[in-house]
Amino acid sequence: MTEPAAGTRGPRWRALLEARWQARVREVTELSLAYHVSAAAAPDGTGDGADQPETRTLLGRAVAARRKLADVEDALGRLAAGSFGSCEQCGSAIPTGLLATVPETRYCPRCDAEPVRARAVAGRLPR
Repeated sequence: MTEPAAGTRGPRWRALLEARWQARVREVTELSLAYHVSAAAAPDGTGDGADQPETRTLLGRAVAARRKLADVEDALGRLAAGSFGSCEQCGSAIPTGLLATVPETRYCPRCDAEPVRARAVAGRLPR
């Protein structure tokens, strides 16, 4: 395994990830509240709105937002462990430009381009 990209251990990355974390928490909160309001207003009387397209859409968006939040939390964990900036599959350094754009990324561009099947064989499935 190679070392993470140079400069991926500084406070710049923590600040970027923490700002991303705050935005994701806000998104999860807003979507969860919207889902519950929609479900409670469903005319079916069950309070879950499971058969309402808008409610199902809000639930799907809330679940996706929670996954994105978990990805950011995982990246914060990698930063604390000293492995932030290293590809989880091959161990090579992830370009800092990519990290600046998508700091929660787990894979280098080469491994990210591989079919999901190849990562599953390696024991790592993307979220």
